[in-house]
Amino acid sequence: MAQNTPGTPPLTPESAELAQLLRTGPFHLALRSALTARGLALTRVQHKLAQRGIKVGVTSLSYWQQGARRPQRPESLRAVRALEEVLELPAHSLHRLLVPEGGARPEAERPAARSYRSLMAPAGVLQQLFAELETPADGGLHTVGHHERVRIGPRRELSARESLQVVRAHRDGVDRYVAIHRGDQGCDPSRVRVAAAENCRLGRVRGDAGAGVVVAELLFDVRLRAGDTHVFGYSFEDGSGGSSSEYVRGFSFAGGQYVLQVRFDEAALPVRCRRFAQTSAHAPRSAQQELTLSGTHRAVHLVEQGVRPGILGIGWDWG
Repeated sequence: MAQNTPGTPPLTPESAELAQLLRTGPFHLALRSALTARGLALTRVQHKLAQRGIKVGVTSLSYWQQGARRPQRPESLRAVRALEEVLELPAHSLHRLLVPEGGARPEAERPAARSYRSLMAPAGVLQQLFAELETPADGGLHTVGHHERVRIGPRRELSARESLQVVRAHRDGVDRYVAIHRGDQGCDPSRVRVAAAENCRLGRVRGDAGAGVVVAELLFDVRLRAGDTHVFGYSFEDGSGGSSSEYVRGFSFAGGQYVLQVRFDEAALPVRCRRFAQTSAHAPRSAQQELTLSGTHRAVHLVEQGVRPGILGIGWDWG
């Protein structure tokens, strides 16, 4: 049985979320989460700052936690450092979300990101498909939780994959997500079927036969504000490609949990399975680890608690 260290408060969902936001940002959500976790009203925070010789209006504090304004002036940044003391946060934890190491300011208040161009080989194809959907590559969402199940069929083909995803908006007005499916060699996008499951409905679908890529627009019934989360599910039925030897998932943003399960048909079982990571599509593979196939469910899985921008995957060898 796990025990708490004497004097250490128990880990709660709120404190776990705060810890993640302090790592990944954005600033206003980290500040809002800290205020909630400490249970301090803005007037009380203002009073505590004043005791430290820092004068900040309640309106400014409200704007900061809403993301309507961003502390930029030297006196505002000093107030942020004082806020870390008032909210009992690690030194520099809020400040670095505004001014990262080296002093360069981030372009936008969102988690650390990497372009999808570095994550998938047919980047030009994806750019064209996204343009057809009139959707920017950064759709205003980042994943905070993703459970994915992949099925490999009796012909060793990628038969289907199902996703249950939790996302958070890092800007206002987001009402859709674009899912990407890349099949194996010989994949026919016209034979790929997309289904919306929980809390979304299917919009436009586009594909490219040369690259074996399908992109699908999943529409939400709500328009998210910055900081809102949304849970939704969807699936791709494929089976049109040739023999499959791996499944990979690219991550543009840091943070969140990813669970990948690959299940094999009893008529096609691999002799060896392994997990791996890559910083980009053309980078060498690292963090390789052997995985044991479950005799009962004929499956292997990986769990990554805090993903980094890059690629995670499971590969396997046929006998």
